[in-house]
Amino acid sequence: MSTAIKSLSPQSLWSNFADLNAVPRASKKEEEVIEFMVNFGKKLNLPTIIDEVGNVIIKKPATAGMENRQVVVIQSHLDMVHQKNADTNFDFATEGIKMKVEGDWVKAEGTTLGADNGIGVASIMALLESTDIAHPAIEALFTIDEETGMTGAMGLKGGLLDATIMLNLDTEDDDELTIGCAGGVDVTAKGKYAEQELNHASQGFRLSIRGLSGGHSGMDINKGLGNANKLMNRILFQVDEKFIVSIASINGGGLRNAIPRESVAELAIPNADVAAFKAFVEAEVNILKTENKVTDPELEIVLEEIDAPAKVIDSKFQTQLLRAIYACPNGIFRMSPDIKELVQTSNNLARVLVENGDYTILCLSRSSVDTEKWDIARSIQGAFEMIGAEVSFDGSYPGWTPNPQASIITLMSDLYREMFDSEPHVNACHAGLECGILGTNYPGMEMISFGPNIRGAHSPDERVQISSVQKYWPYLLETLKRIPEKV
Repeated sequence: MSTAIKSLSPQSLWSNFADLNAVPRASKKEEEVIEFMVNFGKKLNLPTIIDEVGNVIIKKPATAGMENRQVVVIQSHLDMVHQKNADTNFDFATEGIKMKVEGDWVKAEGTTLGADNGIGVASIMALLESTDIAHPAIEALFTIDEETGMTGAMGLKGGLLDATIMLNLDTEDDDELTIGCAGGVDVTAKGKYAEQELNHASQGFRLSIRGLSGGHSGMDINKGLGNANKLMNRILFQVDEKFIVSIASINGGGLRNAIPRESVAELAIPNADVAAFKAFVEAEVNILKTENKVTDPELEIVLEEIDAPAKVIDSKFQTQLLRAIYACPNGIFRMSPDIKELVQTSNNLARVLVENGDYTILCLSRSSVDTEKWDIARSIQGAFEMIGAEVSFDGSYPGWTPNPQASIITLMSDLYREMFDSEPHVNACHAGLECGILGTNYPGMEMISFGPNIRGAHSPDERVQISSVQKYWPYLLETLKRIPEKV
């Protein structure tokens, strides 16, 4: 379907997006896409460098008559979230994304699309190769590893960029101008547990949760979407209280920045309790489907009989673990008292893996208030340290403090009203944008983030709206035309 994608308008943008999506680009595995981008810059005979951590910078001089305008850095990240449906046969390491057009949307076939942030990358590529677009001097900054640690932004040193204005192309609503964002920290709890053999005649079961909506653990955390790890633990917690259950393994969720869509647990129930256990699970399934019918209409909870597992979690620790997971905060922790409808602090219980005597819990805690970020992280630490886990904090990054008086915000707000005869939503977001980090080494740079409509980011439902791209593209071009002169 790349031919169909390349024929969309604006053709230069979509053609570059299709070429980019043919290149594997998982976070922390960006070698191929870095080489792809370097070759792209060199083919255009533009100054192209790779910095110490792998970020790519391509510089293009101003077009005639624009030499006295301020230099603009246009920034997007090269990596994408790799998620697929359980029944999708796809190898992200070797295959390009399979895309399709459905009405006004471009989607992928059973995987994430990579519109986050591939549309931004493709936009910059189209600008760099253009011969008829008026613009000031451009510094194209392609960062790495935005999705799993922002190490590219953290590693970008001062002095590499001359720009005084940054346009970040990583916002996912075409009527929004983002001027601030949340910071975050990865929280990891790990430990070991004793295993024991079953001491009673039992029936094995596999309990599967799937079909949840999933989504971005920052931008979508306010939607009340079901978290597979929390739903699984809710069922197992009650089963542990009502029956003599022996859990062998739990495997739920994946990436920290994706709301978990699936979880699987294997367990054993004494033969005498099988009928009652099945009846309880059936009743709980009905309850959970009713509770989540609006946010997660495709939710499935399936119970299958399997052979009884040979080894299971020590019964005492099993109870402790289920209680610790229950105590782990998930979702919104606090709304902003200053900015209407903005989530201030949240946590995503992203991954629960319990098997073969080891357990790992992964969370991503976010907040636009740094002290609250650490407060929720420590509450997770407390829950898991009480069962003997080793808890670590990694990848902490700062938020981006809004500056509503910045001249680029005024320029783009006025331009939006002029072009679209409506008010833009100038706001801060709960996602982790790179602007706050990049600003630490470029403190005087004015920054703003915008982009076209992207829905379902970080999930196989990810899609980008064609008509929205067609709205966003001329807005970007007109913004470049109006960049003010150097002070």
